[in-house]
Amino acid sequence: MAAVIGEILSEPIGVSIDDIDLSQPLPRAARARIIAALLDRHVVVFPSQSLTREQQYEFTAQFGEVESHGGGRPGKRQDVAHVTANLDADGNPSDRFAKGANYRWHTDKPYYRTPPAITTLYAVELPPIGGDTEFANTALAYDALPDDMKRQIEGLRVVFQWEHGRRPGYYANDLPPVDHPLVRTHPETERKALYLGHHATGIVGMPEAEGAALLDELLRHATDPRFTYAHRWRAGDLVMWDNRCLLHRAVANYEMTKYRRVMHRNVVKGTAPF
Repeated sequence: MAAVIGEILSEPIGVSIDDIDLSQPLPRAARARIIAALLDRHVVVFPSQSLTREQQYEFTAQFGEVESHGGGRPGKRQDVAHVTANLDADGNPSDRFAKGANYRWHTDKPYYRTPPAITTLYAVELPPIGGDTEFANTALAYDALPDDMKRQIEGLRVVFQWEHGRRPGYYANDLPPVDHPLVRTHPETERKALYLGHHATGIVGMPEAEGAALLDELLRHATDPRFTYAHRWRAGDLVMWDNRCLLHRAVANYEMTKYRRVMHRNVVKGTAPF
C-alpha cells in the first residue's frame, strides 16, 4: 500500500492501529483507513480500548449491518456485543468448551447462506498467560498451492453445517446444510482464497472419504505456520478480522478451570460466497 496504515504484526497477517478511539464515531478518513487495513492485512488490532458492549456494537455497525445473536431468538439483546467466555452456568471458569468449534480452525458461520464478512472481538478478562487466538491467511495459502491442485479444486463446492447437526435444540442445527465454493473470490479485492474449516462436512458430488481427505489436506496446508499469526491478547484489545479470507481458532493454552477468559463479539453480515 502507498501509505503506512499501522504497525505490521507479522508477514502473513495483521496490523496494529493505536491512534483511534473506537468509543467515538469514526471520522470518514479513519473509517477509510480501517477498511484499507482490513483488506490489506486482514486482521486489525486496536490496543488499549475502553468499550461498553453498546459502544462496541456502534463501532462495528459503522462497517455494515450487525447480525443478531443466536439466530435472532427472543430474549437476547440485539443492540450490544454479545459475551463469549469459558464460564459455566454459575459464572465459574470451565474447560468444557475446550473441544468446541471455537478451539478448532474455522471461519465464522459458514453454515449461513450469507456468512458474515467481519468479526470484532474485544478482550474484557484474560488469563495471566495464554488464551491466544490464531489466524490463518487462506488467500496466501491458495496462492501457494501447486497449479495442478488449483485446477483440481476449481469449481468444487463444500457442504457446511454446524457440528454436523449433532447438538439437539441449538439454533444453528435448525438450518439446513449449505454449500459454498471451496475457492472463494473476495468481493472487494477479487483475490481467491480457500474456504473451509471445522464446519465443513464434505464436498458436493465426491465420496465422503475422498472429500474428507481432500479437505484435511487443504486445511493442513492453509494452517501451515508460514500463513499464520498468533495474537497474544491484552485487556482492552479489540481485534477486527475479515472472515472471507481467514481461518481462526482460540487456543486452550491456559488453565481454563482456574482463569476467566471473557470476550465481547459482533459480526457484520456478508454476502453469498462466489
